[in-house]
Amino acid sequence: MNKAFKFRLYPNGDQRVLMAKTFGCVRFIYNHMLADKIAYYEDTKRRLMTTPAQYKEEFPWLKAVDSLALANAQLHLETAFRNFFNNESVGFPNFKSKHKGHNSYTTNLVNGNIALADGYLKLPKLGMVRVKQHRQIPGGYKLKSATVSITSSGKYFAALLYEYHLDIQESTPVDVVGLDYTMNGLYVDSNGSVPDYPRFYREAQAKLAREQRKLSRRKKGGVKLQEAAAQSRAPSRTRSQPKERLLAQAE
Repeated sequence: MNKAFKFRLYPNGDQRVLMAKTFGCVRFIYNHMLADKIAYYEDTKRRLMTTPAQYKEEFPWLKAVDSLALANAQLHLETAFRNFFNNESVGFPNFKSKHKGHNSYTTNLVNGNIALADGYLKLPKLGMVRVKQHRQIPGGYKLKSATVSITSSGKYFAALLYEYHLDIQESTPVDVVGLDYTMNGLYVDSNGSVPDYPRFYREAQAKLAREQRKLSRRKKGGVKLQEAAAQSRAPSRTRSQPKERLLAQAE
């Protein structure tokens, strides 16, 4: 299974400049490859397969940034274009904007080029970047990739993706009881037992029907209906009588 941990980065001046270049190069290669794919599809109705390496001769400044970041941009574009081929009604993938959206890039762990230790995060091309590690990585977690991003307020973050194995302990089998809902007894279990349900409504059903019949025979404004209403509003005799009078009656 995979789990990501996000930490705040504090790059120095040179590292910020290189990060900005990487964001721009990733956006440029994505948009340039997308434009070529769209033009090729409109001419041939087929999919164009390209790689970032094919553009480095024409645009040599792409070599200044992490090549894995460009490769991941290609993978993201291939996934988006594959979705278009599976369902053309969704339309072509959108171009990335410099002023809209989320500036980020992803790089992969290869030969120890990414490492987190002692308050620093080692990243390709950037070297050691100061990081605020607010939580420890559990033992046995294997680092796979890092996604560097910047917010609209200028804060830098790194989301580190780890792979780990979930150990499922074998437990001792226990007895399982199934419950089946019933209208008259609440439930019956798989052993045939039923609960001792009090059935308040069923026991009062006959009395309720009798009282409802009495009420249905009452006339609006009738004497019996007024007496019943008066009795329901009258306070309890026990509460209305003084304490001395109650004691006298008891004697």
